[in-house]
Amino acid sequence: MAKVKYYYDNDSLSYKKIEIKRQKKVQNVLAFLLASAIFGISFLFFLLSTPTLSTPTEISQAREIENFKLNYTQLQRKVAQLEEVMLDLEKRDNQIYRVVFETNPISNDVRKAGFGGVNRYENLEGYSNSDLVISTTKRIDILSKQMVIQSKSFDEVQKLALDKEKLLSAIPSIQPIKNENLTRMASGFGWRTDPFTKSRARHKGMDFTAPRGTAIYATSDGVVIRADNRSSGYGKHIRINHGYGYVTLYAHLSKYNVRKGQKVKRGDIIGFVGNTGRSQAPHLHYEVIKDGIAINPINFYSGDLTPAEFEAMLEVASIENQSLD
Repeated sequence: MAKVKYYYDNDSLSYKKIEIKRQKKVQNVLAFLLASAIFGISFLFFLLSTPTLSTPTEISQAREIENFKLNYTQLQRKVAQLEEVMLDLEKRDNQIYRVVFETNPISNDVRKAGFGGVNRYENLEGYSNSDLVISTTKRIDILSKQMVIQSKSFDEVQKLALDKEKLLSAIPSIQPIKNENLTRMASGFGWRTDPFTKSRARHKGMDFTAPRGTAIYATSDGVVIRADNRSSGYGKHIRINHGYGYVTLYAHLSKYNVRKGQKVKRGDIIGFVGNTGRSQAPHLHYEVIKDGIAINPINFYSGDLTPAEFEAMLEVASIENQSLD
């Protein structure tokens, strides 16, 4: 119930009821509402300007920022793990793979080049978490480049491995006659007595005595470049080009099992022991030629001989005796 207000009238010496006009009432109400609205809005702005109160949007954004920070922290841990793996790969690449294949290691300057000078992360600056974002982004960029370089390096190592495999398959590495078929290793490489002139002469290969018709084996992969008797003193002979400067020669054969231009593999039967050409008895004269120069074949039996057998052959081959051709 609204309070009724009175005033004292001096003329009538009595109290009279205060009558407020309707228009005045409306004005008072409007003024109160306006004042309340102004006060309410001012108080709201005050609250919003203080850190103690956040809007739902700000609360949601704050949560997102915290989630981003957590994700970046986890990402940094993963990047650190990947960096350790990459460092291990780089060490293996430089200290093992490239050493094995006799090629130069890749320097750290090359692996990590291209990240100085220009500021690539200017667009990420100016934010509250710019340092974290820029640091993580830069580490990922460096890691990405290292991965590209390492991938190319492994491609190169793979090629080197294939080339090495071809080289190993080209190097003579077995005896041309099996041990069980040998009568003896008659004469080695070096100065020997010529059986016909009885004077000292340079013997360019090794002589293996074996019964006529004994199988002769290609000592490595290659292509037959000669299979004829048109070379003085060698009689029927075969020459195989193995590549990388290696050629092997097999002389005094009784017959051939290959023809010129034929590809052969290590261990293929290419001919048979004989006594053709300048020869005193059935045997195989075997030469290994590198870049046009005859070298000692005894260094190329690693695929056949045990250490003890090699020592025994080395002792016999070092005796300066009479050759058979």
